[in-house]
Amino acid sequence: MKTYFRLLSFAKPIEKFAIPYILTTLLTVIFSTLNLALLAPLLQTLFSGKGSTVHPLGVKPSFFDIMGTFRYYVDYAINNYGAWAALQFVCATIIVAALLSNLFRYLSQRTMESLRVHTLLNLRRTVFNNVMNLHMGYFSNERKGDIISKIASDVQVVQYSVTGTLQVVFKEPLTLIAFLVMLFLISPSLTLYSLIVIPLSALIISRIVKRLKEQATASQQTYGNMISYLDEALSGIKIIKAFNATAFIKNRFDKENIKYSNITRAMAKRQQLASPVSEFFGVAMVAGIALYGGNLVLNDQSPLSPPEFFTFIALFSQVMRPAKAISDSFSNIHQGIAAGERVLSLVDEKPLVTDAPNAITVTEFNDALCFENVSFAYQDRTVLSNINLTVPKGKTVALVGPSGGGKSTMMDLVPRFMDPREGSITVDGKDIKEITADSLRSLMGVVNQESVLFNDTIYNNIAFGKTDARREDVEAAARIANAHNFILETDNGYETNVGDRGTKLSGGQRQRICIARAVLNNPPIMLLDEATSALDTESEKLVQDALNNLMKNRTSLVIAHRLSTIQNADIIAVLENGKLIEQGSHLELLNHNGLYRKLIDMQTFNEG
Repeated sequence: MKTYFRLLSFAKPIEKFAIPYILTTLLTVIFSTLNLALLAPLLQTLFSGKGSTVHPLGVKPSFFDIMGTFRYYVDYAINNYGAWAALQFVCATIIVAALLSNLFRYLSQRTMESLRVHTLLNLRRTVFNNVMNLHMGYFSNERKGDIISKIASDVQVVQYSVTGTLQVVFKEPLTLIAFLVMLFLISPSLTLYSLIVIPLSALIISRIVKRLKEQATASQQTYGNMISYLDEALSGIKIIKAFNATAFIKNRFDKENIKYSNITRAMAKRQQLASPVSEFFGVAMVAGIALYGGNLVLNDQSPLSPPEFFTFIALFSQVMRPAKAISDSFSNIHQGIAAGERVLSLVDEKPLVTDAPNAITVTEFNDALCFENVSFAYQDRTVLSNINLTVPKGKTVALVGPSGGGKSTMMDLVPRFMDPREGSITVDGKDIKEITADSLRSLMGVVNQESVLFNDTIYNNIAFGKTDARREDVEAAARIANAHNFILETDNGYETNVGDRGTKLSGGQRQRICIARAVLNNPPIMLLDEATSALDTESEKLVQDALNNLMKNRTSLVIAHRLSTIQNADIIAVLENGKLIEQGSHLELLNHNGLYRKLIDMQTFNEG
């Protein structure tokens, strides 16, 4: 129940919905019950006969005895105005009661729907916001499809099962109590006899739905796996086809699909069994009451008149409707709680990189970016060990070395995508842990080896995150990035959609759009993961020129693979197995005759 109430907290301010819902539901129940209770006076009127039979009125009942009061006025109408007038009065009352019952039902449903939508809005917003705040390492360990499944599918399950159960928890017990009160007013002894069916039915249904939560958890996990497989298949469709792996991918998805279908079928079997069981017990009990009570009526041994006995049967037949709804909600709540636990696991996930309580905001870069005895490890695997490096303002520092040496990790530590295990990184002498992440990242522009574009227009990709960007600024950034000319040649210029992940553009075009995005941001520090390594010669030249334009008058930290990039760097840092083994200018390192000289000789030989 802890999970349930926690999920319900997303409905705050719940009183805004709860008070009108309680009032309208209360009135719905009153008028719905009254509709059935009015069957007795209706039948009484019909059975009153055509003659001038006088119905003794007796003492006028208390105001709280609704049925007694109504019968009193029906008898009064029959005695003074005849059966036809009494019948008109009864029918008019039934119509008014039905109108009011359905009006308040509509209002209560509208209130509940507003609560449901409000809860879903808050829950989905909270989950998504928390996911966006998580550190980069989290996404390396989790399946993207499982995260999508939790935000999209599981939240939807929570919406309908938890808030739907809230509706059942209040309305149906209230309806059940109203029917039972009316039944007790008609015949206490017959009502007590008939109540045997409710606990018996509840016991059997509780055993039927016992394993539903376990099955619901397995179902949602399997669904998350399916979404992951789908995402991977769509993202890697070119590789799948190139390696003739279509059959393998289909088979992998199909196995998970079959597993999900089997779990869903087993859940449905249990859920759907609860309703017929409760309905069977209800009908069986109604038949038993009809048999027992009918025998008493036929033999004049019952204190109930035939109209009253008929009304009792009609009311009791409706008792099982709220009881059935309550039993159905038990099966739904298990599914909702299982989905809720998965959703809350995302809400509870805490980012490892957070702003310090007294973090300061920086707006400019004046001196240097420094690594001071920095070490980093992924779990037990050491990636960086005791790194000391200074990147002075206005200089270009190139990181070189064999693959797996720690270059990308070193680059990711600067904008605090993750924090070092030991040591510190400073900007103008201030530890970046003492600077707000937003202001730190505003000092930096990032261009990755992989061009990351969004399924939007070229203009919006360049102006990404800058809602106040002007058209002329976007075009100026595109010119610096050598992108303006090719953009104008596309179908709709800057309004051309780039497709999913920029697939409508070539690799060089995508990269130049990314460079234009960095230029528009106009940051003092550039972080560049070798952006030309996967391009053809012509595209490489265009992109390299764009990068050179980008790095002018800026401080740059570059992961470099190409000789042309390395030679132009002011400082070259050579990394091997997580250690900084050499640093200096191109000529200094060549003369040192170490690993750098070996790497340059290999690249020169390969290029030759």
